[in-house]
This record gives sequence, structure tokens and C-alpha cells, in this order.
Amino acid sequence: MAPDAAVWEYARAHGFAIITADADFYELAITQGPPPKIIWLRGCDYPTSVAERLIRGQAVRIAEFLDDEDRAVLILRP
Repeated sequence: MAPDAAVWEYARAHGFAIITADADFYELAITQGPPPKIIWLRGCDYPTSVAERLIRGQAVRIAEFLDDEDRAVLILRP
């Protein structure tokens, strides 16, 4: 598995957002700012199928977040 910093830099270099359950990316986003943007599945101790439904169900909210240049983190909870 790639270290957080490597994933962060790859996402930054290629214009990706990161969807994660890892609080470390939240810390990076707060300290370094975007890009990349972080979508944090906070408290994610649920199956992938639940995470998928959450992400799909929040698609409009996620799209608005990605278009907002001022925001670094979007926190999603089931």
C-alpha cells in the first residue's frame, strides 16, 4: 500500500479527489489545503456496499463540493 503522502501527491498531480475512511487524509487536507479534495467516509466501519450507496446517494452534494474551490473536505456519514 502506498504511503498517504504518495497517494496525496499523485491525486494532486493528476487532478483527482480522494474518497477515504482514513482520518490522516483529513489532517493533510486541513493542513495543506486542496488540491486534492477529500471525501471522508467518517466512522466507516460498514461494508463496501453501504459505502457505495452512501456515495451514490450523495452524488449531487459531492458534485457541488468538487466544484467549490474554497472547500477542502466533505464529510459523509451513513
